Amino acid sequence: MTGAGDRALIERFLEMMAAESGAAANTLAAYRSDLVLASTFLERGLAEASSDDLARLSGNWAELARASVARKAAALRRFYAFLVEEGHRADDPGASLPRPGAARRLPKTLAHGDVDRLFAAIAERMAQEPVNPLDLRLAALVELLYGSGLRASELVSIPRNAVSPDRPFLIMRGKGGRERLVPISDRARAAVARWRDLLPAGSAWLFPGGKAHLSRIRLYQLLKELAAQAGIPPERVSPHVLRHAFATHLLEGGADLRALQLMLGHADIATTEIYTHVDSSRLVALVNARHPLVDLPRRPA
Repeated sequence: MTGAGDRALIERFLEMMAAESGAAANTLAAYRSDLVLASTFLERGLAEASSDDLARLSGNWAELARASVARKAAALRRFYAFLVEEGHRADDPGASLPRPGAARRLPKTLAHGDVDRLFAAIAERMAQEPVNPLDLRLAALVELLYGSGLRASELVSIPRNAVSPDRPFLIMRGKGGRERLVPISDRARAAVARWRDLLPAGSAWLFPGGKAHLSRIRLYQLLKELAAQAGIPPERVSPHVLRHAFATHLLEGGADLRALQLMLGHADIATTEIYTHVDSSRLVALVNARHPLVDLPRRPA
């Protein structure tokens, strides 16, 4: 029987899935079923399960279709990633789950024109007199998301004074407790400064909300409202999509993959390589223009 602790965490996870990716009702129902069944099977429940427990669980999927195994494993991996991000677990046992069909889908991204439309919608709000303080907050959020490639959980939990007016970076502690240097553009620092001037003196967070900081769910909602105003389908815009756009557009501009790995906080550069889906014609043009053999005379036929 599913424990009360697991049930509450599953419902919070599904709420996050609905806000983050606009998951359909059928998808949420399938994930709920998969997670509840897994929780019932595991003696210690999902929240306390070890890698060995999950390996034993996946051994019972041998007779299932590959698509079913893939869905169950994906549901559990995303659930454990959620637990780690929310601080309910220090480790992620999801690596022990099977990965049928090794092809990895590319995350959704935005074209340069789409990003321009988002910022145009923000500029339209900022042109109002007087400026709504919540629009100043939105401007700071989006500048940091797209300009620095922050994860949603990292963004909402930034301390009040972490972004310094005279320092073009901040030190961020991300997944696994790893620290990294995150670049902060002049635009982002200016947007943060305007918003921070309005914060109550006792606020510990740059983006306060409720009893602590702004929630990730509220961040997703704000971005979807902005997307609708900009004429972009809301399901195409999320914090992860803006993080992906940050990485993709930097690579298209000639950024080094190793530098991008450090900025994104990936432990393995193989994770960063998913962002290299740049246009093949641009790569061909790059080789034709930059390769040393280009300047050598051609041998006669």
